[in-house]
Amino acid sequence: MRDRRRRPGSVRSNPFLFSFPPALRGLSLALPLTLAMAAAGCSSVPLKEVGTLSSYGNLGAPKGKLQKSRVYVDGRRLITAKTVNIVPTTFAFSAATRVKSDADRVMVANALDRALCVSLSDKYQLVSSGQPADLTIRSVVTDIVPTNKTMAGVSTIVTVGTGFVLPVGVPRLPVGLGGLAVEAEAVDSGGVQRAAIVWSRGANSLQNNPRVSEVGDAYDLASKFSGEFSRILIKGREAKGLDISLPSGQRMKSWLGGKPKYAACDAFGRSPGLMGAVAAKYGAPPQWTEKKPKPAASY
Repeated sequence: MRDRRRRPGSVRSNPFLFSFPPALRGLSLALPLTLAMAAAGCSSVPLKEVGTLSSYGNLGAPKGKLQKSRVYVDGRRLITAKTVNIVPTTFAFSAATRVKSDADRVMVANALDRALCVSLSDKYQLVSSGQPADLTIRSVVTDIVPTNKTMAGVSTIVTVGTGFVLPVGVPRLPVGLGGLAVEAEAVDSGGVQRAAIVWSRGANSLQNNPRVSEVGDAYDLASKFSGEFSRILIKGREAKGLDISLPSGQRMKSWLGGKPKYAACDAFGRSPGLMGAVAAKYGAPPQWTEKKPKPAASY
């Protein structure tokens, strides 16, 4: 009589796996490897100083791995500040030469300033650039790692495509990732530095959607920088850990493309809102949904 008992080491182990069609079976076997690669895949962007801060001597030691920064904050002096103006972000020459399109540079700068303006509106009154204020904020993009548009397109196809046949789509391929580096400071009405930051971050496979644009990652990371610096300015101390607080009503309204709390923020354009979020999910360039700012924010 034929022995039907399973022998040790038998290949026949997971009937669910072998119920997949052959094409999906290979994908299911490759998924753990892809996830491991994605977890390790990120663009490394070093901290960079270009000499635009009024002082670097107050900055603390470098911190962070995925997101790196050196920070200074004078919390006692920030408490008394009520009004803020934001000087439109500029690019260091070395960073500007890495992006072909002037329109792309303006778009990244506007995204950074808009996110900073909206976030700071939770505590401060924002006034138009050039008007007297208790604090004036100046930001300079010191470096950009361009996104590889071809690889971003391939990653989008893989991620979205597998999302239709698997419970979870395969993460972004860890190739051609972009990055951003910024330095910024807040000075008081007398020109004294009250807060400063030198910051850099690269895109990674798990947190940043691939977008078919040379500045796709830099555009997304600009809001990451603004969120970090605004937390410092609002709390009056160096931010630690993840920000798990719920966004305020005015932030949500602005994120959805609505009118900002202060008219000064309109100089940097309105957020693309839900349309922008959907476009990002499917890899569309941010240029397709980004709303043009008013002439006051032109460079």
